[in-house]
Amino acid sequence: MSDLIYLDNAATTAVKPEVFEAMKPYMMENYANPSSVYSFAGKAKKAVDDAREQLAEILHAKSSEIYFTGGGSEADNWAIKVTAEAYKNKGKHIITSKIEHHAVLHTCDWLERNGYEVTYLDVDEDGLISLEALENAIRPDTILITIMFANNEIGTIEPVKEIGAIAKKHGVLFHTDAVQAFAHVPIDVEDMNIDMLSASGHKFHGPKGIGFLYMRNGLKLGAFIHGGAQERARRAGTHNVPGIVGMGAAAKLMTENMESFAQKEIEVRDYLISRIEKEIPFVKVNGHREKRLPNNVNVCFRFIEGESLLIMLDQKGICASSGSACTSGSLDPSHVLLAIGLIHEIAHGSLRLTLSEETTKEDADYVVDNLKGIVERLRSMSPLYEDFVKQQA
Repeated sequence: MSDLIYLDNAATTAVKPEVFEAMKPYMMENYANPSSVYSFAGKAKKAVDDAREQLAEILHAKSSEIYFTGGGSEADNWAIKVTAEAYKNKGKHIITSKIEHHAVLHTCDWLERNGYEVTYLDVDEDGLISLEALENAIRPDTILITIMFANNEIGTIEPVKEIGAIAKKHGVLFHTDAVQAFAHVPIDVEDMNIDMLSASGHKFHGPKGIGFLYMRNGLKLGAFIHGGAQERARRAGTHNVPGIVGMGAAAKLMTENMESFAQKEIEVRDYLISRIEKEIPFVKVNGHREKRLPNNVNVCFRFIEGESLLIMLDQKGICASSGSACTSGSLDPSHVLLAIGLIHEIAHGSLRLTLSEETTKEDADYVVDNLKGIVERLRSMSPLYEDFVKQQA
């Protein structure tokens, strides 16, 4: 066991050594701009093309359907905004869910302020949308369904294939934010009828600042960034060659080992959940028990504040989260936890632990052993817990 127990892999992951080695030549040796015409640029261009092929193969897509971006948030913005612009003459209605990442929710809010209408689907207590509610929400002017593949906070995996079938049946485009799912669980865009998909390299042991948008061939969607002919004139800007190479290498590494990595994570994940539930009272596990990302543990401890919990875990060398890294500075409870029906007092006591394939049961034991004492200490200072104990006496 190391001095640092890193359990925030949903926020970001460490770049694998072999991924870094794959990137290095394109920083110092083959540093040419792949858009240049001279032969020196050929190696960089081939590296970009190879990475595009790697990502397409994983998704069962064509390389011409992969567009590189600066990350998952950009890919989400691109898919939603450009679809809204391209199909505005057909309609201005979009369907999403209440538990999406803010890259989707804030984009939808922006569209609402610009004349579009958005339906936000409820989820059940496990975080799953209702397929019946989805189909009932579709109208003649519906142009896009955007539902995430797996939730970044509670780990619930949505019924993506069924969503894709409903979208196809009604002639509506379907986009999924797969930032947490890509390279962690199998995805087949053809079988699942996915029209657009967003992913980000740093969520699966690739570098930060690089992602991609899968966009099905034949979609008449315009450019997102103007200024150059890169990405088939749809996303201008010099290619981040080291980042692209690293993302491709990481995706290949992770998918080749997906089954074995998932088995390791599930074993430690379930062990961690079991110990927490058995040894710490007044705790609730959030998210679906089976339809769940292999590495996700999300729990709420009653009568305590998640922020205090994180600070005290950090003092023990444990890196964790109370929700999405993008909103970690907020004092408001998670919108995801509120959407699955938790009251504010319970949602405030949330803890997200996201493992990697290198997390061990020894690490889990260290976390739970410290959690028990920290939760007990925080509850001893809580007026809410004191009142609760008096009521039970």
